Amino acid sequence: MLVILQTQALVGSVTEYSHSRLSAYENCPRKFRFRYVDEIKVEGEGVEAFMGKRVHEILERLYHHVTRFGKPPSLTQVLERFRRDWAAAWHEKVTIVRTENPPEFYRERGGQCLVNFYKKHYPFSDGETVGIEAPIQLVLDGDGRYRARGVVDRITRRRDGVFEIHDYKTSGYLPPQSRVDDDRQLALYQIGLEQTYAEAREVELVWHYLVFNRTLRSRRSPEALADLRDSTMRLIDAIEAETVFAPKPGPLCRWCDYAELCPDATSEARELLKSRPSPLPALPMFPPQPASGQQLALL
Repeated sequence: MLVILQTQALVGSVTEYSHSRLSAYENCPRKFRFRYVDEIKVEGEGVEAFMGKRVHEILERLYHHVTRFGKPPSLTQVLERFRRDWAAAWHEKVTIVRTENPPEFYRERGGQCLVNFYKKHYPFSDGETVGIEAPIQLVLDGDGRYRARGVVDRITRRRDGVFEIHDYKTSGYLPPQSRVDDDRQLALYQIGLEQTYAEAREVELVWHYLVFNRTLRSRRSPEALADLRDSTMRLIDAIEAETVFAPKPGPLCRWCDYAELCPDATSEARELLKSRPSPLPALPMFPPQPASGQQLALL
């Protein structure tokens, strides 16, 4: 039985920072201002983000199905659901920066990510699933002034009592071990997990780099988590004291949703947003096969 610890009530109008919010400021303060200060909404999204959402949704459904029925659906059924969800969600404002790759390239890559994960982890019985797409909150200081939040792809508890925080990555970049050992996102989630569950005394961070079919693992010492708290609070102080929000022009401008608004964005980046791919035809990527009864109720 899991014991959920009592969390401290919010103090005043304290802003809860997410890892993506912090990263947005680090990558480009101007983009941070457009998104979080001016709250300018955008309709488009990059194809990489679109693909990542579809893959995450299928893995979420997969583990809900296993939790409910005690067995997984077939790989063919998983891929057929992915194909249907992709076609239903695709829209004309999905942006492809690497124009040498057609939309089908990303659809096929997303499908291969699911194939890799399914074959590697079948029958998905590696521990007790504690949370799926689980919201998590954490306090960085004793007064509740510095707070953060996030959504964990999956939380499991192994038979030896170790909690695992899982994160699915569809990126085409495989980081070295040193990079994940310094990762902020999952380490923040660990702080929140330990503040939420009394039993979470030993935690392992797990990244699934699905394109490469690689799993990377890391652990954090109490000293490392204390240093993370301090560095994150300093970053929050810098953000809240910011008045200039200077841009950081560079290669990432090509993926920026605000390139048309930013006078410092490259002309290449602004022009890119004007070219949108056409919707994909509703053609099957994987050959459909007969469904097997009620096995795929959630898929």
